[in-house]
Amino acid sequence: MIRWRSGIVTALRREWPGAAEIMVTVDGDEVRALAYPFLTGRPQVGDRVLLNTNALDAGLGTGGYALVVALPDRLPPDPDSAASGHIVKNRYTPLQAMVASVDEQGSAYHDVLRAADSVAGMPVVVADLHSALPAVLAGLFSASRTKRAGSPRVAYLMQDGGALPVWFSRTVAGLRAAGWLAATVTTGQSFGGDLEAVTVHTGLLAARHVIGADVAIVSQGPGNLGTGTRWGFSGVAAGEAVNAAAALGGRPVASLRVSGADARERHQGISHHSLTAYGRVALARADVVVPVLPEPLGSRIAAQAAALAARHRVVTVPVDGLAEALRGCPVPLSTMGRGLDADLEYFLAAAAAGRHAASLLADG
Repeated sequence: MIRWRSGIVTALRREWPGAAEIMVTVDGDEVRALAYPFLTGRPQVGDRVLLNTNALDAGLGTGGYALVVALPDRLPPDPDSAASGHIVKNRYTPLQAMVASVDEQGSAYHDVLRAADSVAGMPVVVADLHSALPAVLAGLFSASRTKRAGSPRVAYLMQDGGALPVWFSRTVAGLRAAGWLAATVTTGQSFGGDLEAVTVHTGLLAARHVIGADVAIVSQGPGNLGTGTRWGFSGVAAGEAVNAAAALGGRPVASLRVSGADARERHQGISHHSLTAYGRVALARADVVVPVLPEPLGSRIAAQAAALAARHRVVTVPVDGLAEALRGCPVPLSTMGRGLDADLEYFLAAAAAGRHAASLLADG
């Protein structure tokens, strides 16, 4: 189940918060590897590293890294037990980690969250893919090319269907650096956020009552899993996030996964992922945002969205000005290996959901 390799670090490459990219010589070949210093310590040139090469050997689209499991000859110091918390994530694996969860008994916010039961109408934008995150924000902040003083305060909640460490996401690191995200909350088995939460529910409550967010965006981390079957994909959790937001008195906004460029029939127009997650899994009512797109794709999407109208409020949102807003994103835009120009409709749909969330704030 795991391809184990041992290698020697030959070069240090780029870093971003929580992650370090390195080059490692393994059996005479040089490979790209990724370390999470909070878990393994910080690799240095000359270190021997123990690697898991599954993703690299399988040629997976997300990442393509060998992953550093340990620095066996130079172990990191023990963490401060007072700061590490009592909640275990990545549970019962060799790299299970103790974190200080915002909702655990030792948290300074435990009393706040113990009594909290509502997010008081906060818009909660739900998306299937992690790549929608910057596009939703671009639509939310579309009044200008950058986040302005007085703009909504936004929290990102990462589900555990994709990457578990939020540190893997250069997108999140860039959005945090640009001030487009006030904070990140890692929920379920995901970890490494500004706040840790046991569930999406307590993550939403923490976003509202601890972070003071005006809007929350919920999606899985990088690395969507799909099998080509109706139910076998990690994005079904988008429907569950709609239910959580509604249960807590939020205003769920469903961002559709749309494409005119994906070669796979099941993802053309509105992806079957969105139709299943929102049409079958989401039992609570959401605002399903349908972008106004050129023909013939626009008519196809409108017809597909009509199937969701029995359960949800289908909202048509114009996309004028959103392409320019997307080009002003502080991070690169890419989905399934396609950039903004290669799959513009996908990013416009996500940005339209952000625009609608902004209108909900304006309406009070």
